[in-house]
Amino acid sequence: MSDPTIRDREAARERGLSVVIRERPAASSLDEAAALLGIPAASIVKTLVVKRSDDTYLFALIPGDRAISWPKLRAVVGVNKLRLPEPELALAATGYERGTIVPVGSTTDWPIYADERIVGERIAMGAGAHGYSLFVDADDLISSYGAVVADISAERA
Repeated sequence: MSDPTIRDREAARERGLSVVIRERPAASSLDEAAALLGIPAASIVKTLVVKRSDDTYLFALIPGDRAISWPKLRAVVGVNKLRLPEPELALAATGYERGTIVPVGSTTDWPIYADERIVGERIAMGAGAHGYSLFVDADDLISSYGAVVADISAERA
């Protein structure tokens, strides 16, 4: 059986990013995934694919214990309209299914907006395949991809 995370590993290597990809049991929620990995929910970063009105996309990196703040993200991006795309559009835009999306290895290098709360942290993210988590230093990821760092999250309801 081939490695379902090979695209992530190769993309990380090409960018000089040091990543660790761990297999883990399936999880039905972010909180469950955090418990399985033995880390706080804040250490899992959700990679959200966000669609602009011109049919281009961006990635928003949000700590797992927080939610995206649409007003803050719109202000930072400088647009009036943003939305989450349908699952099939997210797949077409990144090559990854929802729940596995990560900027590393995406079929298109969309701009990345990272919540300021991940700076200085070792984070876990999707790894391009269900049942895997990718660990990386957030600062290295931000630097490697030229991500914009800003306050783009709010407390989870």
